[in-house]
Amino acid sequence: MEQNKKIVIINSEKISENEGYYSCDNIDMKSITEGLSENFDIFFIAKKSNIKRSHRINLRKIKIVSNIFSFISAIINTFKNRDTKYLLVSITPYVFFSYILLFIFRKKIFVYLRSSGHEEYKAKLGFIGYLFYHVMYSCVTFKSKIISCQKRLVKNKDYDLVFPSELDARWFENISKPTLDIPRILYVGRIRVEKGIFSFLKMFSKINTNIKLSIVGKSEDLKITSNNINLVGFIADTTQLIKNYDQHNITVLPSFTEAHPKVVDESLARGRPVIIFEEIKHIEKKFGIFVSKRNVESLLETIQNIMNSYDEIQKKIKKNKLPTKKEFISQVVKILKQN
Repeated sequence: MEQNKKIVIINSEKISENEGYYSCDNIDMKSITEGLSENFDIFFIAKKSNIKRSHRINLRKIKIVSNIFSFISAIINTFKNRDTKYLLVSITPYVFFSYILLFIFRKKIFVYLRSSGHEEYKAKLGFIGYLFYHVMYSCVTFKSKIISCQKRLVKNKDYDLVFPSELDARWFENISKPTLDIPRILYVGRIRVEKGIFSFLKMFSKINTNIKLSIVGKSEDLKITSNNINLVGFIADTTQLIKNYDQHNITVLPSFTEAHPKVVDESLARGRPVIIFEEIKHIEKKFGIFVSKRNVESLLETIQNIMNSYDEIQKKIKKNKLPTKKEFISQVVKILKQN
């Protein structure tokens, strides 16, 4: 580790603390903080959660705060080292105010865009949400070095492209042959409106044929009565997550907005094709991704086409060059060192 190279990571992720250990729900934040700590002296500032989170972060230098004032105070306390660099992960109100402070004190700022905030805020709050995010985006990217996982997120600004991934050797080992008696569909992700899961469940309720659906994610807000739907719950263990992919033959990603969804690469790594919908057809750049219209007829047709050509589809999936977690961290490290 280059001890003199300090990086402060700032994000609105909610972190829980228990007996000196910190945990988050977003595996992406765990990966970034731990991965970069092998090359830099990392200090992570995030929001406090009173709810126990799922992924333990193997990093000791973490500061969790309960409000915006203590958030800003924690950032000011890092100003002692003049050479410190700051990595803002995603743009939120907390990150926005952090940027204003860092800009005033002329700090070296990087911002990592990992999803389309414009589309997410629009999905939640309509056009007002879009405008609100755009104001934050315009400010935060004004004098920052931009790191992005998608060209379409940067609005014609200069940026460095990275390919986020959680894939390691385990994802490519002992790939089992899927059972093809009936369509067995898997959803992995957050239970949020913008993720399209509620829209998908409405479609699924109109299907009369024998199709099974499993949902991996925190599903307390879901009320399911169908015998064809299995609420698996949240899975933190990678081995168990791989097992769930292997127990199904199709993965569905019904999101209304995505940039570089990791679930797609995870499914393809296990040889399982993925169904997406037209709103995110821009990610259709690998073998094994199929675009459906957001209606029952198109969905059933897409499922049937996959099942009818499954062996041929799997052969094509093997041709994909999928990004790995190690490659992703190396990309970010290189950017932070060179700028």
